[in-house]
Amino acid sequence: MSADVKGLRPTRKCPECGRPSERATFPFCSPRCKDVDLHRWLSGAYVIPGPEGEGSPPGEDDRL
Repeated sequence: MSADVKGLRPTRKCPECGRPSERATFPFCSPRCKDVDLHRWLSGAYVIPGPEGEGSPPGEDDRL
């Protein structure tokens, strides 16, 4: 076997802190940065916008 084994993915900068990514937590550099990103998704800090004018489904405002 050769000692010159290359990874399947090139290292990239961590989207949270900019350090090189690690294989176990790709694309992040550490479990901490991975957890920070997950918390942002779960808390609503990241939002994927929908089409303009899209509101709540019909009948949802009638609950009160």
